[in-house]
Amino acid sequence: MRKPRLILLHGIVAAAAAVALALPAAAAFPDGPIEFVIPFGAGDGADIEGRVLADEMGKVLGVPVVPINKPGAGGAVTYTYVKNAKPDGKTIAWNSTSILTTTNIGNVDFEHSALDHIGQVEYQSMPFAVRADAPWKTMKDFAADCKKSPGKYKIANSTTGSATHLAAIAIASAVGCEVIHLPVGVKRRNATVLSGEADAMVAPLTGAIKLAEAAKIRLLAIPSPKRNPVIPDVPTMKEQGFDAELLLFRGLSVPKGTPKDVKAKLADAMTKAAHSKAFKDLAAKNGFTIETLGVEEFEKVLTAEDRRVKAIMKAAGLYQSEKGKKQ
Repeated sequence: MRKPRLILLHGIVAAAAAVALALPAAAAFPDGPIEFVIPFGAGDGADIEGRVLADEMGKVLGVPVVPINKPGAGGAVTYTYVKNAKPDGKTIAWNSTSILTTTNIGNVDFEHSALDHIGQVEYQSMPFAVRADAPWKTMKDFAADCKKSPGKYKIANSTTGSATHLAAIAIASAVGCEVIHLPVGVKRRNATVLSGEADAMVAPLTGAIKLAEAAKIRLLAIPSPKRNPVIPDVPTMKEQGFDAELLLFRGLSVPKGTPKDVKAKLADAMTKAAHSKAFKDLAAKNGFTIETLGVEEFEKVLTAEDRRVKAIMKAAGLYQSEKGKKQ
């Protein structure tokens, strides 16, 4: 009585095996080029760093990792593009603190949590800088003059609601003085200080270090929790008695729902690329600090910095301000 049942089971197994052999095997990730989307224009610090990292990741993964610039709206163009891409690991964003500033100011209608995040690659301070011949030697010197003449001094930043703008707001608030914020763009920021159009600026360290080394600008302070090893002589705001903190980080994000094994391969490639000779040489030259963080640690950074960005924006009346204009 059992024989027909056994024959039937064997028949089902044989049929299933035949179907499996007929289907093409699923290709292992990665099986083709990967888009490495950069939120800012060609030639600036974020672009240069991203291109070197992409090249090194390509060597690890064995496929081209192709840098593509999609600037606009403080990173909103890139993050929207990646958010809407297929979650297969073939589209990744070169993120930064901009993923928090652009979502909180309202350039997009989603939070940073609308994407998955691979990890952090590096961070850098955003020093408060003045021209080398300016009368201020310390942050306390600038604060004293600023308090005497509220609304007189101008601080340049890249754009309204950017990380450099928020750092400048936090610094001015901490020292208790009223300033004029000039959103002059990345390419004009340094020039406005050198020409005297602006009295000071807040810039990523990569955008200021060469001028500081050439003794054309003076770095008075950094709004960081500790001194930066690249500029060890520049004190933090806290060391000078002022409570202001905001870091610029860079890392990788992918569309929500990207498979765990794919994210793990990207994370491994990211870490190896970040510690490659080419990327370490670039870090030493341009002044950023390599500190790779995995998903869990990076999520903690994102949560803490998101809370900080929200607080600064709300105090300055910037929170969701662009979203309000669109309505």
